[in-house]
Amino acid sequence: MTFLFAINPVSGGRDKSVWEESIRTYFADSPHSYHHFYLNGETDDVMIREQIAQHHPDCVVAVGGDGTIKCVATELLGTGLPMGVLPAGSANGMARELGIPPDVNESLDILVHGTLKPIDVISVNDNDICLHLGDIGLNAQMVKHYEQNNFRGKLGYLRSVVRVLRNRQQLRVEITVGEECVQRAAFMIVLANARMYGTGAVINPDGDLSDGKFEVVIFRRLSFWEIIKLFWRYQPFDPKQIEILPATSVTIETLRKAYFQVDGEYRGRITELHASIRPSALTIIVPNDATP
Repeated sequence: MTFLFAINPVSGGRDKSVWEESIRTYFADSPHSYHHFYLNGETDDVMIREQIAQHHPDCVVAVGGDGTIKCVATELLGTGLPMGVLPAGSANGMARELGIPPDVNESLDILVHGTLKPIDVISVNDNDICLHLGDIGLNAQMVKHYEQNNFRGKLGYLRSVVRVLRNRQQLRVEITVGEECVQRAAFMIVLANARMYGTGAVINPDGDLSDGKFEVVIFRRLSFWEIIKLFWRYQPFDPKQIEILPATSVTIETLRKAYFQVDGEYRGRITELHASIRPSALTIIVPNDATP
Protein backbone atom coordinates (compact mmCIF):
# COMPACT_ATOMS: atom_id res chain seq x y z
CA MET A 1 0.00 0.00 0.00
CA THR A 2 0.96 3.62 -0.50
CA PHE A 3 0.08 6.03 2.31
CA LEU A 4 -0.12 9.79 1.95
CA PHE A 5 0.33 11.71 5.23
CA ALA A 6 -1.19 15.20 5.51
CA ILE A 7 0.61 16.75 8.49
CA ASN A 8 -0.71 19.80 10.32
CA PRO A 9 2.45 21.44 11.73
CA VAL A 10 0.60 23.55 14.32
CA SER A 11 -2.10 21.15 15.52
CA GLY A 12 -2.14 20.81 19.29
CA GLY A 13 0.78 23.24 19.63
CA ARG A 14 3.25 20.34 19.42
CA ASP A 15 6.33 19.86 17.25
CA LYS A 16 5.46 17.44 14.44
CA SER A 17 9.08 16.61 13.57
CA VAL A 18 8.83 13.76 16.08
CA TRP A 19 5.83 12.37 14.22
CA GLU A 20 7.58 12.73 10.87
CA GLU A 21 10.66 10.91 12.18
CA SER A 22 8.48 8.15 13.65
CA ILE A 23 6.74 7.68 10.29
CA ARG A 24 10.09 7.51 8.49
CA THR A 25 11.47 4.94 10.96
CA TYR A 26 8.31 2.83 10.88
CA PHE A 27 8.32 2.50 7.09
CA ALA A 28 12.11 2.08 6.72
CA ASP A 29 11.90 -1.73 6.52
CA SER A 30 8.29 -1.98 5.42
CA PRO A 31 6.94 -3.32 2.11
CA HIS A 32 4.59 -0.32 2.14
CA SER A 33 5.55 3.12 0.85
CA TYR A 34 4.57 6.61 1.93
CA HIS A 35 4.68 10.28 1.03
CA HIS A 36 4.03 13.24 3.28
CA PHE A 37 3.35 16.96 3.03
CA TYR A 38 2.59 19.81 5.41
CA LEU A 39 -0.70 21.69 5.48
CA ASN A 40 -0.47 25.47 5.58
CA GLY A 41 -3.94 26.42 6.84
CA GLU A 42 -4.66 28.52 3.75
CA THR A 43 -4.77 26.27 0.66
CA ASP A 44 -5.17 22.90 2.35
CA ASP A 45 -8.03 21.74 0.12
CA VAL A 46 -6.04 22.42 -3.05
CA MET A 47 -2.88 20.84 -1.61
CA ILE A 48 -4.67 17.65 -0.62
CA ARG A 49 -6.23 17.23 -4.08
CA GLU A 50 -2.91 17.93 -5.81
CA GLN A 51 -1.01 15.47 -3.61
CA ILE A 52 -3.59 12.75 -4.25
CA ALA A 53 -3.38 13.34 -8.01
CA GLN A 54 0.43 13.22 -7.88
CA HIS A 55 0.96 10.15 -5.68
CA HIS A 56 -2.20 8.04 -6.21
CA PRO A 57 -2.25 6.76 -2.61
CA ASP A 58 -4.26 3.84 -1.29
CA CYS A 59 -4.97 5.77 1.92
CA VAL A 60 -4.74 9.42 3.01
CA VAL A 61 -3.73 9.94 6.65
CA ALA A 62 -4.64 13.00 8.71
CA VAL A 63 -1.85 13.84 11.19
CA GLY A 64 -3.34 16.34 13.62
CA GLY A 65 -6.48 16.96 15.66
CA ASP A 66 -10.18 17.07 14.86
CA GLY A 67 -9.80 20.07 12.55
CA THR A 68 -7.17 18.27 10.47
CA ILE A 69 -9.33 15.15 10.26
CA LYS A 70 -12.27 17.27 9.13
CA CYS A 71 -10.13 19.00 6.47
CA VAL A 72 -8.85 15.73 5.00
CA ALA A 73 -12.22 13.98 5.22
CA THR A 74 -13.92 16.77 3.28
CA GLU A 75 -11.59 16.20 0.33
CA LEU A 76 -12.01 12.41 0.45
CA LEU A 77 -15.81 12.38 0.23
CA GLY A 78 -16.86 10.80 -3.04
CA THR A 79 -13.33 9.61 -3.94
CA GLY A 80 -13.58 6.10 -2.51
CA LEU A 81 -10.23 6.58 -0.75
CA PRO A 82 -10.09 5.53 2.91
CA MET A 83 -8.72 7.83 5.60
CA GLY A 84 -6.28 7.02 8.38
CA VAL A 85 -5.73 9.03 11.56
CA LEU A 86 -2.62 9.82 13.60
CA PRO A 87 -3.97 11.76 16.62
CA ALA A 88 -1.53 14.66 17.00
CA GLY A 89 -3.94 17.36 18.21
CA SER A 90 -4.82 18.68 21.63
CA ALA A 91 -8.16 16.95 22.28
CA ASN A 92 -8.35 14.26 19.55
CA GLY A 93 -12.04 13.64 20.11
CA MET A 94 -12.61 11.78 16.84
CA ALA A 95 -9.61 9.51 17.37
CA ARG A 96 -10.85 8.74 20.86
CA GLU A 97 -14.27 7.89 19.44
CA LEU A 98 -12.69 5.51 16.90
CA GLY A 99 -10.45 3.81 19.47
CA ILE A 100 -7.22 5.07 17.90
CA PRO A 101 -4.49 5.46 20.58
CA PRO A 102 -2.35 8.61 20.91
CA ASP A 103 0.90 6.65 20.67
CA VAL A 104 2.36 7.19 17.20
CA ASN A 105 3.64 3.63 16.67
CA GLU A 106 0.40 2.08 17.85
CA SER A 107 -1.61 4.30 15.53
CA LEU A 108 0.76 3.44 12.64
CA ASP A 109 0.18 -0.25 13.37
CA ILE A 110 -3.55 0.38 12.98
CA LEU A 111 -2.98 1.97 9.57
CA VAL A 112 -1.19 -1.14 8.32
CA HIS A 113 -3.11 -3.87 10.13
CA GLY A 114 -6.48 -2.28 10.89
CA THR A 115 -9.85 -2.72 9.27
CA LEU A 116 -11.97 -0.47 7.07
CA LYS A 117 -15.03 1.05 8.74
CA PRO A 118 -17.64 3.11 6.87
CA ILE A 119 -18.98 5.99 8.96
CA ASP A 120 -21.79 8.50 8.54
CA VAL A 121 -21.31 12.20 7.92
CA ILE A 122 -23.76 15.00 8.76
CA SER A 123 -24.32 17.50 5.96
CA VAL A 124 -24.78 20.97 7.47
CA ASN A 125 -26.40 23.88 5.64
CA ASP A 126 -25.45 22.33 2.26
CA ASN A 127 -21.88 23.70 2.41
CA ASP A 128 -20.32 22.05 5.46
CA ILE A 129 -20.02 18.64 7.09
CA CYS A 130 -19.89 17.42 10.67
CA LEU A 131 -18.00 14.23 11.46
CA HIS A 132 -18.12 14.34 15.22
CA LEU A 133 -20.13 17.01 17.07
CA GLY A 134 -21.49 20.43 16.21
CA ASP A 135 -23.52 22.69 18.43
CA ILE A 136 -25.40 25.95 18.82
CA GLY A 137 -25.19 28.01 21.99
CA LEU A 138 -22.99 27.91 25.04
CA ASN A 139 -20.24 25.50 23.96
CA ALA A 140 -19.91 27.19 20.56
CA GLN A 141 -19.42 30.49 22.39
CA MET A 142 -16.69 28.86 24.48
CA VAL A 143 -15.03 27.56 21.30
CA LYS A 144 -15.02 31.13 19.96
CA HIS A 145 -13.34 32.47 23.10
CA TYR A 146 -10.94 29.52 23.19
CA GLU A 147 -9.78 30.27 19.64
CA GLN A 148 -9.14 33.89 20.63
CA ASN A 149 -7.32 32.89 23.83
CA ASN A 150 -3.53 32.81 24.04
CA PHE A 151 -3.76 29.78 26.34
CA ARG A 152 -4.23 26.20 25.15
CA GLY A 153 -5.24 22.91 26.72
CA LYS A 154 -7.51 22.62 29.73
CA LEU A 155 -6.38 25.92 31.22
CA GLY A 156 -7.47 27.77 28.09
CA TYR A 157 -10.78 25.93 28.05
CA LEU A 158 -11.42 26.69 31.72
CA ARG A 159 -10.77 30.40 31.14
CA SER A 160 -13.32 30.31 28.32
CA VAL A 161 -15.84 28.57 30.58
CA VAL A 162 -15.55 31.27 33.25
CA ARG A 163 -15.87 34.05 30.69
CA VAL A 164 -18.96 32.60 29.02
CA LEU A 165 -20.76 31.68 32.24
CA ARG A 166 -20.82 35.31 33.34
CA ASN A 167 -23.38 36.16 30.66
CA ARG A 168 -25.02 32.85 29.75
CA GLN A 169 -28.53 33.09 28.35
CA GLN A 170 -31.06 30.57 27.15
CA LEU A 171 -32.01 30.38 23.49
CA ARG A 172 -35.58 30.17 22.24
CA VAL A 173 -35.49 27.50 19.54
CA GLU A 174 -37.82 25.64 17.21
CA ILE A 175 -36.62 22.17 16.26
CA THR A 176 -38.20 20.16 13.44
CA VAL A 177 -37.35 16.45 13.22
CA GLY A 178 -39.40 14.61 10.61
CA GLU A 179 -43.06 15.46 11.22
CA GLU A 180 -42.43 16.59 14.78
CA CYS A 181 -41.82 20.24 15.65
CA VAL A 182 -40.95 21.24 19.21
CA GLN A 183 -40.22 24.58 20.82
CA ARG A 184 -37.72 24.76 23.61
CA ALA A 185 -35.75 27.13 25.81
CA ALA A 186 -32.21 25.74 25.85
CA PHE A 187 -28.64 26.73 26.61
CA MET A 188 -27.21 24.46 23.93
CA ILE A 189 -28.34 22.20 21.07
CA VAL A 190 -25.88 19.57 19.84
CA LEU A 191 -25.78 17.69 16.54
CA ALA A 192 -24.20 14.47 17.77
CA ASN A 193 -22.85 11.96 15.27
CA ALA A 194 -20.64 10.53 18.02
CA ARG A 195 -20.85 9.97 21.78
CA MET A 196 -18.39 12.34 23.43
CA TYR A 197 -16.55 15.62 23.26
CA GLY A 198 -12.77 15.71 22.93
CA THR A 199 -12.56 16.14 26.70
CA GLY A 200 -14.14 12.71 27.08
CA ALA A 201 -17.46 14.03 28.41
CA VAL A 202 -20.17 11.67 27.12
CA ILE A 203 -23.25 13.61 26.04
CA ASN A 204 -24.83 11.03 23.72
CA PRO A 205 -24.43 7.56 25.24
CA ASP A 206 -26.15 5.76 22.37
CA GLY A 207 -24.24 7.58 19.62
CA ASP A 208 -22.92 5.42 16.78
CA LEU A 209 -20.90 6.75 13.86
CA SER A 210 -22.30 4.05 11.56
CA ASP A 211 -25.99 3.71 12.44
CA GLY A 212 -27.45 5.88 9.65
CA LYS A 213 -28.69 8.59 12.00
CA PHE A 214 -27.53 11.25 14.45
CA GLU A 215 -28.93 12.66 17.67
CA VAL A 216 -30.13 16.17 18.50
CA VAL A 217 -29.17 16.73 22.15
CA ILE A 218 -31.02 19.60 23.84
CA PHE A 219 -29.50 21.02 27.02
CA ARG A 220 -32.56 22.57 28.64
CA ARG A 221 -30.67 23.35 31.83
CA LEU A 222 -26.95 23.91 32.20
CA SER A 223 -25.46 24.89 35.53
CA PHE A 224 -21.86 25.80 36.27
CA TRP A 225 -21.16 22.21 37.29
CA GLU A 226 -22.74 20.82 34.13
CA ILE A 227 -20.38 23.00 32.11
CA ILE A 228 -17.43 21.78 34.16
CA LYS A 229 -18.41 18.25 33.10
CA LEU A 230 -17.42 19.23 29.59
CA PHE A 231 -13.99 19.78 31.11
CA TRP A 232 -13.59 16.63 33.23
CA ARG A 233 -14.38 13.45 31.37
CA TYR A 234 -15.29 11.25 34.31
CA GLN A 235 -18.46 13.18 35.14
CA PRO A 236 -21.62 12.02 33.33
CA PHE A 237 -24.35 14.48 32.42
CA ASP A 238 -27.58 14.44 34.40
CA PRO A 239 -30.18 12.91 32.02
CA LYS A 240 -32.85 15.09 33.66
CA GLN A 241 -31.09 18.15 32.24
CA ILE A 242 -31.08 17.01 28.60
CA GLU A 243 -33.43 15.73 25.90
CA ILE A 244 -32.29 13.54 22.99
CA LEU A 245 -34.09 13.33 19.64
CA PRO A 246 -32.88 10.72 17.08
CA ALA A 247 -32.87 12.19 13.56
CA THR A 248 -31.88 11.65 9.95
CA SER A 249 -32.56 15.34 9.26
CA VAL A 250 -33.33 18.40 11.35
CA THR A 251 -34.10 22.10 11.00
CA ILE A 252 -33.27 24.37 13.94
CA GLU A 253 -34.41 27.99 14.10
CA THR A 254 -33.46 30.44 16.84
CA LEU A 255 -35.25 33.63 17.84
CA ARG A 256 -31.95 35.51 17.97
CA LYS A 257 -28.51 34.90 16.53
CA ALA A 258 -26.70 32.04 18.24
CA TYR A 259 -23.05 30.95 18.32
CA PHE A 260 -22.36 27.91 16.13
CA GLN A 261 -19.39 25.50 15.90
CA VAL A 262 -18.66 22.30 13.97
CA ASP A 263 -16.06 19.74 15.06
CA GLY A 264 -14.33 22.27 17.30
CA GLU A 265 -14.20 25.11 14.73
CA TYR A 266 -16.23 28.27 15.28
CA ARG A 267 -18.54 29.07 12.33
CA GLY A 268 -20.13 32.37 13.41
CA ARG A 269 -23.63 33.30 14.56
CA ILE A 270 -26.74 31.91 12.90
CA THR A 271 -30.52 31.90 13.22
CA GLU A 272 -31.23 28.81 11.13
CA LEU A 273 -29.56 25.45 10.60
CA HIS A 274 -30.38 22.49 8.35
CA ALA A 275 -28.66 19.14 8.81
CA SER A 276 -29.11 15.68 7.30
CA ILE A 277 -27.29 12.38 7.49
CA ARG A 278 -25.11 10.97 4.72
CA PRO A 279 -24.88 7.26 5.62
CA SER A 280 -21.52 5.51 5.16
CA ALA A 281 -20.12 8.52 3.30
CA LEU A 282 -16.55 8.09 4.57
CA THR A 283 -14.33 5.06 5.21
CA ILE A 284 -11.75 5.13 8.01
CA ILE A 285 -9.10 2.61 9.08
CA VAL A 286 -9.79 1.60 12.69
CA PRO A 287 -8.48 -1.05 15.12
CA ASN A 288 -9.56 -4.60 14.31
CA ASP A 289 -11.41 -4.88 17.63
CA ALA A 290 -13.44 -1.67 17.02
CA THR A 291 -17.20 -1.99 17.23
CA PRO A 292 -18.56 -2.60 13.70
